[in-house]
Amino acid sequence: MIRPLIPLVLILTCLSFLPPSLARAAGTLTYGMQDDPDALDPAQSGTYSGRVVFAAMCDKLIDTNAAMQFVPQLATSWSWSPDSLSLTLKLRPNVRFQDGSPLDAAAVKTNLERYLDAPYSFRKAELGPLTAIIVIDPLTVRLTLAHPYAPLIAVLADRAGMMLSPAALARAGKNIALHPVCAGPFQFVNRVAEDHITLERFGGYWNANAIHLDRIIYRMIPNAAVRLEDLEAGSLDVAEQIPPPDIAGMLQHRSLKLISSPALAYKTISFNLANGPAANTPLGQDPRVRRALALAIDRNALNQVVFSGQFIPNNQTQVPHSTYWDPDFPVQPADAEAARKLLAAAGHPSVSFTLITDNTPTDQEVGQVIQSMAGAAGFHITLRPMDANAQVAAARAGDYQAALVFWSGRSDPDFNLSIWLASNGFENWGHYRSKSFNELLTEARTSTNTATRQALYRKIVASYLQDVPHLFLYNWRWLWGATTRLQGYTPQPDGLFRPEGITLSQ
Repeated sequence: MIRPLIPLVLILTCLSFLPPSLARAAGTLTYGMQDDPDALDPAQSGTYSGRVVFAAMCDKLIDTNAAMQFVPQLATSWSWSPDSLSLTLKLRPNVRFQDGSPLDAAAVKTNLERYLDAPYSFRKAELGPLTAIIVIDPLTVRLTLAHPYAPLIAVLADRAGMMLSPAALARAGKNIALHPVCAGPFQFVNRVAEDHITLERFGGYWNANAIHLDRIIYRMIPNAAVRLEDLEAGSLDVAEQIPPPDIAGMLQHRSLKLISSPALAYKTISFNLANGPAANTPLGQDPRVRRALALAIDRNALNQVVFSGQFIPNNQTQVPHSTYWDPDFPVQPADAEAARKLLAAAGHPSVSFTLITDNTPTDQEVGQVIQSMAGAAGFHITLRPMDANAQVAAARAGDYQAALVFWSGRSDPDFNLSIWLASNGFENWGHYRSKSFNELLTEARTSTNTATRQALYRKIVASYLQDVPHLFLYNWRWLWGATTRLQGYTPQPDGLFRPEGITLSQ
């Protein structure tokens, strides 16, 4: 009776010395993230890292595919009324939330009303024209609008389209972020702030045949070098935001591969124009000073120095040469002399300000390059590194003069602009207010004709390049490092890590 136990003991002893990638359960994927997400509630969330987790946890009414076309998810179809004042959605039958309760039209109504009415909701501006949510039958819901609103489809393909269990919402209210209950393929297990988030496969998922992983663990590792080391050591299966200069070295490991995609995402500098005492600077009060700063920054050199030429220099919110990008305003070469003259004409030959950056090495390097370039034109920049959540909190409170920030991008041009620059934009930290700009945004939202919208967005580009409430720098390229055991992942321009179809081979 003793002899059969000896091989088992030996096996268990050997397993304890296996590399982490082999000792983990075969169905567990460990994903290295740069930033710790904010609240895990679509109503309260404002970070890209939160959207990465939501992509596995919370299905939306509508999704996008690799071509950034809108495709069914929890809704199987949708249609506009002839006057574009209502949108009718047909819901997928037999969908259940992760607590077992059914997803039906009444649940959609509960969720959309919360996004509209909850005092803590950041989705109000996105759903602004929505006046009523009408339950037609258990699988049909109609949304009525005060006026036509073309971006509504894109709204429902983002956080405002994520459905949470009404029963869980009734119990938890604002605290739903502590244990969200959605209708996605993976359900929440636990979270340790600034360390990890664990999700497990939901057996009752409507598209269960597309899910092959048992568990996803998101590990928060702000330092890109450490993420890469952990990937190379086998304790991560995927590491996001690989620094371009590190790609060649990473690929020397035969067990690793690069996954990349052009991105809707961009980097921008937000300026505090009217949010408290910190706005009372030449930078905040005079657009000529901000235009001078724009003249001083060489976007092409910045891309080469920091990103090895991988990213896309840009001065607009849309990707160059895409539908709503304006070719009349391409990126211009830097001109320090012209910047100095413009500062002198504004009566401020020397301007000092503090620039908040993320506390990652890459963001700090971007800040240092900008600091050097702007210094040649008469700007004296102090860098203030902060973690992503602290940065957002400081900016919302007006505790900033300028902040280097990231936007993950959206399929509709309105949401690459309005969050930052509309008077009621939920990330309008600097309190930019322009009646003419808001009128252009409103007009562009009410048309579903592409040519009409193109003409309006060109006027919008001219407006924000004149006022410079934000200084847009470059578009991203998504760069993931991954184990070669990872199969079935299709990258998309929105940068979200969708789990459908993903497997980990042995």
